Amino acid sequence: MFIAVNTAFPLGHMVMTRGVNDLVADDEAFARFVTESLARHIKGDWGDLDDEDKLTNDEALKQGLRLLSVYNDDRFAKHGISTIWIITEANRSATTILFPDEY
Repeated sequence: MFIAVNTAFPLGHMVMTRGVNDLVADDEAFARFVTESLARHIKGDWGDLDDEDKLTNDEALKQGLRLLSVYNDDRFAKHGISTIWIITEANRSATTILFPDEY
């Protein structure tokens, strides 16, 4: 379990989709990637978004809107994925880790 200390915002209930969960269970390196990505997300590091989307997230953080981070790692292309999304709901009730095709 990941415990956040200095977060930029509340994460709410932490969930991941079945696809992410299954790969986390099967691949230790992917599990580390997910944990590291979540650590970046909670600090307001939006990952591999373009500059405009990063600014949108910065404003969303101030206004209490939904937050989206995108993290890429080509090491996992062998699994047919290289990108995860982390979405924190506007009301901060939940944060979901998912693959883009699971949205």
